[in-house]
Amino acid sequence: MPAFDLPARPSARRPVGTLFVVATPLGNLGDLSTRAAEVLRAVPVVAAEDTRRARKLLSHLDARPRLVSYHAHSDEARLQSVVELIVNGEDVAFVSDAGTPGVSDPGAALVRAVRGAGAQVVPIAGPSAVAAALSASGIPGDRFLFLGFLPRKGPERTRLLRQAAGSEWPLVFYEAPHRLTDLLEDLVAVMGEGRRATVARELTKLHEEIRAGTLSDLVVHWTGTEPRGECTVVVEGTGRMAEVAADPEAARQLARDLLGAGHSRREAARDVAERTGMSRNDAYRLVMELV
Repeated sequence: MPAFDLPARPSARRPVGTLFVVATPLGNLGDLSTRAAEVLRAVPVVAAEDTRRARKLLSHLDARPRLVSYHAHSDEARLQSVVELIVNGEDVAFVSDAGTPGVSDPGAALVRAVRGAGAQVVPIAGPSAVAAALSASGIPGDRFLFLGFLPRKGPERTRLLRQAAGSEWPLVFYEAPHRLTDLLEDLVAVMGEGRRATVARELTKLHEEIRAGTLSDLVVHWTGTEPRGECTVVVEGTGRMAEVAADPEAARQLARDLLGAGHSRREAARDVAERTGMSRNDAYRLVMELV
């Protein structure tokens, strides 16, 4: 976001407000924490990614703060206006459409600006589609790589998918329902058909569905069934990083997997070098031995 002039830092004597970053339900209103409800009832202003959705939640709580819009496409003036409210003594709660703000949602720039103006930022923890999907996937989530929404097409999408294919850790994606099959097919192309994955759809809502299987299984299912609602996709990692670094045969297997997934010799050699610490020349010789 372009630079702009922030309000002056408040003096020690002047009261200053707080920005509360409030996690809201993915669907089921029962998931809203007591603390979040108390904050939303108490603050005079709520900045919302979607004021229509926020209004429904606030109505459910019988809360009547002033609503202002703040979303990913808000301009500098709107961001500065929210900061000015806080610097001038107003507490403001920020909510996204659903889940935890700042996770594939707007919010990071607002948090930086508020903190830069000398005000406090307080997180109100709660629902997250990433954590919910991981917890129900059966795929260990002690370490994972979150990639959010991928670019819809083009070289950046291809680059991210190829990098993701070799991750030793599980991967988590967000995807819109009408693009779910495209994502699954692209994952098959770079990872092969047998990688385990889970699609979590409509989490915590009436039609929640959590479907696990291989990537191939999921492509078949969702090709024949039109998905509805936002989707969170969890894909197991290779689990190979430590093994590859210590075992030349594991490096060869990694190269075989990359070639089998359609990577060129040069791409496979580059990826093997990056993931094992081999020199590019040694990795290329290894790849050429397999061709």
